[in-house]
Amino acid sequence: KSISCLYFDVKERERSLFSSSKATPSLESFLEGFIVLFFWMQRAVSSSASSVGLSRLSRVLQHFDSSTTNSGNNSRALHTSTKASMSAPVPPKHFEYFVLGAGSGGIASARRAAGYGAKVGVAENKRLGGTCVNVGCVPKKVMWNTAATMEVIHEASNFGFAVGDVKFDWGTIKARRDHYVKRLNGIYANNLGNSKVEHLTGTAKFTGPKTLDVDGQEVTADHILIAVGGRPSKLGVPGDSLLGVTDSDGFFELERLPKKIAVVGAGYIAVELAGMMKTLGADVHLFVRGDCALRKFEDILKEGVDAAYKKMGIKIHPQSVPEAVEEGPEVGGTPKEEAHVNPRGLTLKLKDGRAESGFETILVAVGRVPEVEPLALDKAGIELGPSGHIKVDEFQNTNVKGVYALGDVCGKIELTPMAIAAGRRLSDRLFNNMPDAKVSYLDVPTVIFTHPPIGTQGLTEAEAKAKFGEQNIKVYRSTFVNLWYGPWPIEPSAKPKSVMKLICLGKEEKIVGLHVFGMGADEMLQGFGVAVRMGATKADFDACVAIHPTAAEEFVTFAPWGTGGMRSVKDE
Repeated sequence: KSISCLYFDVKERERSLFSSSKATPSLESFLEGFIVLFFWMQRAVSSSASSVGLSRLSRVLQHFDSSTTNSGNNSRALHTSTKASMSAPVPPKHFEYFVLGAGSGGIASARRAAGYGAKVGVAENKRLGGTCVNVGCVPKKVMWNTAATMEVIHEASNFGFAVGDVKFDWGTIKARRDHYVKRLNGIYANNLGNSKVEHLTGTAKFTGPKTLDVDGQEVTADHILIAVGGRPSKLGVPGDSLLGVTDSDGFFELERLPKKIAVVGAGYIAVELAGMMKTLGADVHLFVRGDCALRKFEDILKEGVDAAYKKMGIKIHPQSVPEAVEEGPEVGGTPKEEAHVNPRGLTLKLKDGRAESGFETILVAVGRVPEVEPLALDKAGIELGPSGHIKVDEFQNTNVKGVYALGDVCGKIELTPMAIAAGRRLSDRLFNNMPDAKVSYLDVPTVIFTHPPIGTQGLTEAEAKAKFGEQNIKVYRSTFVNLWYGPWPIEPSAKPKSVMKLICLGKEEKIVGLHVFGMGADEMLQGFGVAVRMGATKADFDACVAIHPTAAEEFVTFAPWGTGGMRSVKDE
């Protein structure tokens, strides 16, 4: 409000100055004064010390005042004073710890360090929270919940409910989802403030091993963490910039559900978004390079998803390598321009001569790349690996002393909780006298929010046999129908199946791999994940009495039950 008042005061003085017969300022001098004025206005808005910006703005205004009373020297005075203001150096800021990127990992590390008493700053040029909060885990889970609700509505008749015509409004959930994300942005800002972490808005660039430039502000630090995350990869073929060709970030900008959409990719992002959109009513085509999606995952998982998605009506195109995207044929014009929807239609052409047409949207989910280009890493001498990721050791150290990196820029287990854990352990080591503190990248559990979801931890069966020898591996597997589908009036063979697998090592039958595909997998994995990290064996699982009736009990009742392996702990 104060800035607005000053602005309109200056506009009044401008009119007074030009209307005076005694005032004859040069246009160049006058415009230069206003450029400087707006410069200070911008700094007053963006600076955490807005009062400093306002006082400088007021001094410029005072120069303007004196110029109107001294008609002979008004333009020269303004010209001189504004040049002096422009040449005033901005003092550098020094921190004990400075973090590039205010995503989940960066903020976790920054707040942890501040909790130990360090002077900490963080630079971010986008919304707080990074990929996870804004265009990743959080809004994705909201849309998965939306799709899961649609599934329950469609299945309600099997339980005696008469459900009429159900209408789904994409705009409603988008608005509510976006509002929720905005609220989380505010929570992150409050948390930084409460932890006394200084937030600089802007893009940080290295100017030396321990010096940075954040949009004109010089920053020096004893320790620097790079946690800027990544961005979706481009398709890299002609036409990949056409209207309607988007990525996982653009998915959250869609103003409506496309009628027909192509998803290009075989990873977890591709299968998650494909499942959501099909469940909500879109005609979905999934294009994968290999024989099926999730080709690097455990066999029961990729086979389960492949069968389930085909059954729900997703058209899967194996051995599909895109060659080009073209507009047309027409799919029916829309009355207004819509984000990432092409009313002229899109055709996806493949290298083997196949083509599929009529898409309103083509969603590219072929991986992610580290967001390192804006950082000027060469000025600090920071080394990258062949994939373009920053090279780090087990303690998150780069090749430059005092500079660290974690999360997606390193390319090792690109999961939000992984980055959070790595960030906290790094701050423990640097600021809490824990020289051996580091995060473990072993047996990290994760969930893929397909329909139904996947839970997976540890080695696949193929990986375990390759690592330890086939003769040392024993596999337990169970396929069953979840009780949810029990009363459905269809043949048992037609009911959806859940599949579980334990991969065990040696005579002890230590669990080195645990995998599940089916309803409830997302919520059951965390508890089993703790057990696996503690070195649980098949005998330990058998020793835990089952909770009945649940899907999770299958993990502690694998046949043969209670007859093999060794306990890792003894009952008292």
